[in-house]
Amino acid sequence: MSRTIAEKRAAFRELHASGCFILPNPWDIGSARYLQSIGFKALATTSSGFAWSIGHADNTVPRAAILAHLRTIVEATDLPVNADFENGFGADADGVAESVKLAVDTGVAGLSIEDSTGDANHPIFPVDVAVERMKAARRAIDDAGGDTLLIGRAENFFAGVQDLDDTIARLKAYAAAGADCLYAPGIGTREQIEAVVAAVAPKPVNLLIGSTSDLTLQDVAALGVRRISVGGALARAAWGGFMRAAEALTDGRFDGFADAASGAQLNGLFRENG
Repeated sequence: MSRTIAEKRAAFRELHASGCFILPNPWDIGSARYLQSIGFKALATTSSGFAWSIGHADNTVPRAAILAHLRTIVEATDLPVNADFENGFGADADGVAESVKLAVDTGVAGLSIEDSTGDANHPIFPVDVAVERMKAARRAIDDAGGDTLLIGRAENFFAGVQDLDDTIARLKAYAAAGADCLYAPGIGTREQIEAVVAAVAPKPVNLLIGSTSDLTLQDVAALGVRRISVGGALARAAWGGFMRAAEALTDGRFDGFADAASGAQLNGLFRENG
């Protein structure tokens, strides 16, 4: 790759300065290189997409495997890479700091820290605990040079706690704790998006669009969002095509390959970009 890690990180920060961009989520080297080849300016990993590719459920992949995956994607592309770093892989704030340092060492240009616990009975950390974990992530990034973006995620809507006021209060607290960009996956109405953007301004906001939506890039930009990610949606789309074709085979049919990519096209792509 021709760009240095520092150059990738600087380019990533510049993308957050104005406008709105799409940050698609590859799950392996091939998908990352394809997304680069069609003109995207940055990428983000997807914990779910990667987990499924190695036969795991989301949020069950060990830290060591996640770190190895981050390094693989960073080294596969000239684009800045934002890490889906789940809840920071630490039982406490010190553990988060240790894990974030290791993530920064992989060369990622940004990383997100969720306030999810992994406990179905108590799915979100108390806000004071979540803030301490965010501060620990901030310190770890600063100690490593400070050029990696920190994204603070409020998981309310993903965790079934659809309380916009609490979501906004958490995002504001994470911004005060040092998050450079804020993210509340699961919000989707124009009113919710506008409220989040206004609450954390002037810091940039990430919007998740992980399913078919009437919103366009232009619509989202007009709402003040700085970046759009798709989470595991591209991986799910790929799995959908694979599953339909495979299930047709179990019925003795071979009509599931109608939308398959051309082998010649793929060989040409990876011969040029491999």
